Amino acid sequence: MKVINLFALLFLLGCVVSCSQPESGITNESIAIIPLPDSYELKPGTFYITGQSSIGIDTSDAEMAALANYFNEKISDATGFSLPVGNSGTIVFQLGDYKELGEEGYRLSVLADKLVLNAYKHHGIFNGIQSVLQLLPAEIKSKEIQAHTTWSINCVEITDTPQFAWRGLMLDVSRHFFTKQEVKRFIDQMAEYKYNVFHWHLTDDQGWRLEVKSLPRLTSVGAWRAARVGNWWEREPQLPTDSLSYGGYYTAEDIREIVEYAQQRYVTIVPEIDIPGHSMAALSAYPEISCTGGPFQVNVGNTFYTKTENSLCAGNERTFEMLDSVFTEVTRLFPSPYIHIGGDECYKGFWEKCPKCKMRMQKEHLKNTEELQSYFVKRVADMIRKKGKQVIGWDEILEGGLAPEAIVMSWRGVKGGIEAAKQGHSVIMTPTDHCYLDFYQGDPIVEPNTYSMLRLQGCYKYQLVPDSVDASLIMGGQGNLWTESVPHYRQVEYMVWPRALAISETLWSDAQSRNWKFFVHRVEQQFRRFDLSGVNYARSIYDPIILPHLDKENRLKIELQTEVEGLNLFYTFDNTIPDVYSNTYTDTLTVPKNASMLRVAAYKGQKQAGRLIDITIEDLKKRAMEPKK
Repeated sequence: MKVINLFALLFLLGCVVSCSQPESGITNESIAIIPLPDSYELKPGTFYITGQSSIGIDTSDAEMAALANYFNEKISDATGFSLPVGNSGTIVFQLGDYKELGEEGYRLSVLADKLVLNAYKHHGIFNGIQSVLQLLPAEIKSKEIQAHTTWSINCVEITDTPQFAWRGLMLDVSRHFFTKQEVKRFIDQMAEYKYNVFHWHLTDDQGWRLEVKSLPRLTSVGAWRAARVGNWWEREPQLPTDSLSYGGYYTAEDIREIVEYAQQRYVTIVPEIDIPGHSMAALSAYPEISCTGGPFQVNVGNTFYTKTENSLCAGNERTFEMLDSVFTEVTRLFPSPYIHIGGDECYKGFWEKCPKCKMRMQKEHLKNTEELQSYFVKRVADMIRKKGKQVIGWDEILEGGLAPEAIVMSWRGVKGGIEAAKQGHSVIMTPTDHCYLDFYQGDPIVEPNTYSMLRLQGCYKYQLVPDSVDASLIMGGQGNLWTESVPHYRQVEYMVWPRALAISETLWSDAQSRNWKFFVHRVEQQFRRFDLSGVNYARSIYDPIILPHLDKENRLKIELQTEVEGLNLFYTFDNTIPDVYSNTYTDTLTVPKNASMLRVAAYKGQKQAGRLIDITIEDLKKRAMEPKK
């Protein structure tokens, strides 16, 4: 089955739009579009899509014809019919002089006898199609039901434009390799929620994933490592007897295919070659561009930082010659105007001892290794600029001085973004506290192992533009998925959805329109679609939240919360499994004498909504004594 068909059902379970705005108190429960449109108003009547419906476009416009085909492919598996395309139809996609809508905005008018989607540019039509697909209400369960189903949308007027131009998701394919088909699936999913940038983290200590024909060892050596499981940073180092069979890479042909696939969905792929740090995979292939000469191995998830070199030698001319070859290939393969060069977490200890780096510092009159890193970044940025691209780097590229025209991606909070903006540089906001999708999203005792917490609500409440910053310099933001604890694509989906729904809305919709309760309602509509399309999303928002603390007498007290409204919490201390007949949580709990275990379950009505949380009293005491973040 084609990838595009896997998602045909995804959009066909939406709800219709009613008239009042969500700020007025969620009387408008029928709209299920994510991200929320700028404005929407219900009109009398219903529009029906049947086998007799048709799509009207300018048939001389090849790009519009491709959009009509995209719409047909999305609905045909679920409806059982494909709509004819001609110069006129009951469903109309058309461009016009709607400059106020910009590159990506659209205007949707659904009347009883016609659905008209207008935009200034084709990208706007594509975004409008996503909203139309989310408005379709039918739930397909079998071919037999298909034949007797009428597809309808309540009449509605929508005008919609994005708040930010950069709306991205990052996928790390270095820690774990994901296939070409899985990357396409990721792009398809993000496009359905109006993301327009796929940040592709292609290289790191654990694998080099991009074929560079002039440097074949980057993939023949740097793309492979020994297989390991277990917690990241606790793994056994690679042994000489290990089979180096774990990994993979994308050929130039793969890249071109994926780039074309993304372009058809109006997604720009921004490749990242992470330098000068995070380069152990490259050093394993070409140890001559290191300070020490190696030998090196592709990292398997064992600790090494500060002990084993993983930064390219900044004093070696061969380093820059090889990088020129790499970025020449990157420029050839990726039409994006941007190239991300990383620049983060560069350990400089080996530079400080390296004769070549010392000579470079002396020759260039550099005071310290921070300025040496700045020299490195500026030199690479100039190299990339001459190839017609603009450099993006993590906020560490500020250290020692920022390269001209460089864009800063602020991840260590918003401080780096504020500093860069005050220097007149463009900024992409992606602070860990709101945008790192590799963090826990529920209680750590039932979630994959990681190191910090980011619940759905934490993603949703993020405000991108800090006070006292020129808003025009904030290009937008993105969610980042680092994959240390994400060994396969099913887990990618689990970590990304539904938190990426929240980030999508923070990037597209006006912050003044945010309403958590209304957002949760729309998320739950997406859950129904995810179920039918086989997306492995997280339901962590229904899990109990357990908050232990010590009172003034050093006694353990436990508060219970829920992330969403409408749930009841039931608990036990007697080692039995709680249900609706167990103790109902109403106020702070005191632990009974000799109790060894707390069990908590969340229910919506008579049905358990979240996972059962089992935690020992000893573990609760440890949590209570941990420093508050």
